[in-house]
Amino acid sequence: MANHPPIPDAPASQLLRIAEIEQARTTIAGVARVTPIHESPGLSRTLGHRTLLKCEHLQRTGSFKIRGAYHHLASLPPALLANGVVAASAGNHAQGVALAASLCSTPCTVFMPEGASLPKVEATRGYGAEVVFHGASLDEAIDGAHQLVAERGAHFVPPFDDRAVMAGQGTIGLELDEQTPLDATFVVAIGGGGLAGGMAAALRARRPGCRIIGVEAEGAGSMIAALNAGTPVQLASVDTMADGIRVGRVSELTLAHADAFLDDIVTVSEDSIARALLLLLERAKAVVEPAGAAALAAVLDGRIDSPSGPVCVVLSGGNVDAILLGRVIRHGLTAAGRFVVLRATIDDVPGSLARFLQAVGTLGLNVLEVEHHREGSRIELDQVSVRLTLETRGPGHRQHMVDRLASEGYAVVVE
Repeated sequence: MANHPPIPDAPASQLLRIAEIEQARTTIAGVARVTPIHESPGLSRTLGHRTLLKCEHLQRTGSFKIRGAYHHLASLPPALLANGVVAASAGNHAQGVALAASLCSTPCTVFMPEGASLPKVEATRGYGAEVVFHGASLDEAIDGAHQLVAERGAHFVPPFDDRAVMAGQGTIGLELDEQTPLDATFVVAIGGGGLAGGMAAALRARRPGCRIIGVEAEGAGSMIAALNAGTPVQLASVDTMADGIRVGRVSELTLAHADAFLDDIVTVSEDSIARALLLLLERAKAVVEPAGAAALAAVLDGRIDSPSGPVCVVLSGGNVDAILLGRVIRHGLTAAGRFVVLRATIDDVPGSLARFLQAVGTLGLNVLEVEHHREGSRIELDQVSVRLTLETRGPGHRQHMVDRLASEGYAVVVE
């Protein structure tokens, strides 16, 4: 990759070989699904070029993680599994390890932060794992997992910093080579870098000249930070709704693969992730989690420069709970200009609110919420503040609404 300080070339032995990934595919055959490629005409029209979706959200456990987890456990000597396995995760890795351990007939304990999503917790238990809540962050959960490993002599299953895990994730690259046109550009989200690194290693071996772009959330740019520093660094803070890629530090192994195999890494905002998730729901009928929508967000933002052929986006996971999904949909509608929050000050006289709402209604706006306040530092004694949540037809309709209400004498502010 360009535009960052030089990183010492990784030894050839450090980078995954295609033979390792092909062996991983043999190992996981019959356990992990070969997920389909879906071409979405609606997305293609919206984005202006042919768009392909690698539907890894339809994988067992709802994400790509079962590939690496099962390959890792199946590659271990039986003696290492005798005392069980331990993992730490906020969700997807937990489910992948839990199912893999069940298939390998070994006990599994998963440490999760106390705020972990309830559906992900229940799904992890449903695959047979014992769930232990430890700390408020993933880092604290990892500390708890390592303590148990030391106490019991159990085996720790890393989420990304492991060749066998990365080779398992790399099987997606083998499938992409067989499922997509030769001129495709590939876009994949980055958390710890195991998926992107493994997938890119496979694609580079099969298609040396292909283009592969990694995508991070703006609030969790640990791979970009590592590339800029020339070594993995711990981010001071990590903040994104996309918990599947909310990683504060990548590893030397995944950094080496990103540097060797990715053409570029871009970041996307929370608004962009929410808009992409909404677009997938509406146009592709695909329910994904925020991390699963991050790659499409980069395409939606125009961050993939002038693709000559189709763009293939990896939908890495679909494990989103209903409460978060509702919030993200609302966020996405707002980001897309289809929800708007409007505040206006009107006279505190009978009929004033009704007239204002009628003026809003004549503009074809659907009123979702109304708040009516008589107190506030900027409200005169004979006035009230009205806060409306409205549904519009898009940014142009929103601006028309503001201009029209202003022409009718209403002082309105869009929040």
